[in-house]
Amino acid sequence: MAKQAKQWGAIIVMIALFAMIAFVTNLCSPMATIIKAQGPISNVLAQIGNYGNFVAYLVMGIPAGMLISKFGYKKTALIGLCVGIAGILIQWASGFFDPATDGVGTIFGVYLCGAFLAGLCMCILNCVVNPMLNLLGGGGNGGNQLIQVGGVFNSAAAVGCYILMGALIADPLKAKMADATPALMIALAIFVIAFIVICFTKIDEPEQAPVDLSMIPKALAFRHFALGALAIFLYMGIEVGVPNFVNLYLIDSDVTPAIAGLLVAVYWASMMIGRFVGASIGSKVSARAMVTIVSTATLLLVGFGIFAPTDILVPFPGVNWSTLTVITQDVPVGIFAMLLVGLCTSVMWGAIFDMAVEGLGKYTAIASGIFMTMVFGCAVMMGIQGFVADIAGYMTSFWVVMFCAAYLLFYAQIGSRVKK
Repeated sequence: MAKQAKQWGAIIVMIALFAMIAFVTNLCSPMATIIKAQGPISNVLAQIGNYGNFVAYLVMGIPAGMLISKFGYKKTALIGLCVGIAGILIQWASGFFDPATDGVGTIFGVYLCGAFLAGLCMCILNCVVNPMLNLLGGGGNGGNQLIQVGGVFNSAAAVGCYILMGALIADPLKAKMADATPALMIALAIFVIAFIVICFTKIDEPEQAPVDLSMIPKALAFRHFALGALAIFLYMGIEVGVPNFVNLYLIDSDVTPAIAGLLVAVYWASMMIGRFVGASIGSKVSARAMVTIVSTATLLLVGFGIFAPTDILVPFPGVNWSTLTVITQDVPVGIFAMLLVGLCTSVMWGAIFDMAVEGLGKYTAIASGIFMTMVFGCAVMMGIQGFVADIAGYMTSFWVVMFCAAYLLFYAQIGSRVKK
């Protein structure tokens, strides 16, 4: 009985960390609007926050596994939170500089440093949360189901982040780094509270084997895992690319940041709903079937969004935060199709992870580190999509998302098959 109570305590803590990861990570995309207001900034450079945040995964993926091996999940989470607190404070400090006197480069340098430290923290916490939830769920479909539950709270935090940042950016042409201070202070408070709670939470941890770097080539020798690592690399281009560039497209189309934030929040709300459904059917529907269905749906929705006429508009309700009154905004119908992609990405992460580590045995721990490392694909894909957006327009840039979804369909049907 006591053991069961301890397990539920650990589950609650891991789910809380899952929500925290989303809030801090998703600060980077709305910050792109603030960055573009600092001068004639391209879409490629505007993604500087995402670069810093996700390149950190490339640096920290394997070392995070080493920390878990040496200190265990609880102490590793506390180390990650300390790094995250430093990252938030440095991002906040970037708001004290004036681009006219200190230069845009100084602001970007300070902000990039903070985003990188925050990314290190997110990588560490991801390495703690995913295997712990999978373990606490008993592995297999049960582990996948618990990861989907955590994903529901993850998406809820993302919804709040976009709505809050949209409200804080009153004028996209005059936005300053200091405008994000309330959101950063909320993130800081979440980190501090989580640190205190975890300090007093009992977690029964499994015995950790030392991380052997020589096992990396052996893990990658599993074809389904190597292709799964690439699937996560490209999946990040879908999850972050769709809401990020929809937000930039709307603001570029003279939609106010507050309403754009509400619109993009629909994407994360859709992901929350999808994860809730995924959690309820996770023990009955295979991961392969999930990814097949949602990757196909992503191709259809994004394809419709690209080709739908931009002059066909539909009203969308929003809030004028200065007067607290309800207003409406007409947006292209194709945008709604894009936002529904959140229903699809909702189950992709957990299902891909489940398929990729199937049958790895003693290589599972090192595989988890490799898996986290590949999240840096977001930085690469945001750069590629930003480059396409600069030369061909926002809608054309969504062909990058189409490519990523097509690969996930291939992985679900062919690449994920386990071979002896």
